[in-house]
Amino acid sequence: MTEFHLRKKNIFITGGSMGLGLAAAKQCLQREANVFLCARHEEALQKAIESLRQEGFSQVSGCVTDVTEESQIENALNLFESQFGPLHGTIHAAGVYGTIGSITEVDPKEWLQGVHINLFGSFLVARQSCKRWKKQNGGKLVLFSGGGAATPFPNYTSYACSKAAVVRFTETIAQEMAPYHIEVNCIAPGFVITRLHEQTLNAQEKAGAEFVEKTKQEVDRGGVPIELGASAAAFFVSDASRGITGKFIAAPYDTWKEFPQRIKELKESDLFTLRRIIPKDRGLSWQ
Repeated sequence: MTEFHLRKKNIFITGGSMGLGLAAAKQCLQREANVFLCARHEEALQKAIESLRQEGFSQVSGCVTDVTEESQIENALNLFESQFGPLHGTIHAAGVYGTIGSITEVDPKEWLQGVHINLFGSFLVARQSCKRWKKQNGGKLVLFSGGGAATPFPNYTSYACSKAAVVRFTETIAQEMAPYHIEVNCIAPGFVITRLHEQTLNAQEKAGAEFVEKTKQEVDRGGVPIELGASAAAFFVSDASRGITGKFIAAPYDTWKEFPQRIKELKESDLFTLRRIIPKDRGLSWQ
């Protein structure tokens, strides 16, 4: 794959003060995009913006935004457009683990709050972005999921359920928005070491001994490089990924850089999607 760029592209990034959001911002800036960051906490957001400017990236700005409040998202996008012009791509990186523990022990309100942030926040960010793109006849949206979306994740039901829903949301709105040339994809970044894993280590037995041990091992070895998920996000808001939509991509493991050479197969199949497995899919004939 030839190196892609984001020259003259205006990219809106949520969860931009740290972790994947900040890493994605850097990847986009390195490819000459104008970048607008959103996050809930003013101090962390300004620190992130200043750190990027100190690295020589002048085309970065941002504002405090709660992704569960549609009016705040709309205001942020209006400010974004006043500074940079039309929205070309959105990377929605804001998310939480939510409450950790058995469903018989967790606080239902805390459980629902995780779903509210991860799923409803994705809906609102997508909704406001797509409203603009329908008028512009085109746009690119990247959402983030995780391992809990593809396999069971005991003691993390709020996270797993909301992230699985984000994948199906991605597939569904990709079809809804296709007539408007809006492309939507979802990225699983792998076991990236972020503040979320501090929650696991602090939760201890609530998280389950097996996952706590796995987390310790991943922390010790450094985890999956955050740049993999961040560069994938930049790729899927670039023109290099044109024609690819409705896919669930594991950044560390899938050959997404080669997807442009596989457009026909991707469009005509259910590759990189969530599907129900039935006996004949496994060579069995008893159904």
